[in-house]
Amino acid sequence: MHLKHALSAAALLLTCGSMAIAAPQDNEAKLAKAIEGRVAGKPVDCIYNPQIMNTRIIDKTAIIYDSGSTIYVNRPDSGASSLSQWDVLVTKPTNSQLCNTDIVQLYDSGTPHMQRGFVGLGKFVPYTKVKRH
Repeated sequence: MHLKHALSAAALLLTCGSMAIAAPQDNEAKLAKAIEGRVAGKPVDCIYNPQIMNTRIIDKTAIIYDSGSTIYVNRPDSGASSLSQWDVLVTKPTNSQLCNTDIVQLYDSGTPHMQRGFVGLGKFVPYTKVKRH
């Protein structure tokens, strides 16, 4: 009887372990889907904050800033492993731009005022839609 439970526990651990390994691949697939049909441009240091209409987080991977015709993908230089789709992003830019030198604070959306961590932004890669002729 104990052997049966031990084998069940081992199988569960293997399943959980394989799910954890698959998660980064799933996140990369989500990012690929988000930029599908778009072409990457030259990375930029800053983006104009008032033009950003929406943000989206790809867990443990990237932040997508959507300005309508262009989306900017930022893979943080530090703290990316803390990113969760349930986070609220709080930035305190010194001007109208969000730059790769800025720090973004992460707050738990389910618990008001509960800071979860932060990320140090990287460069912003612009993606624009492919023009069809």
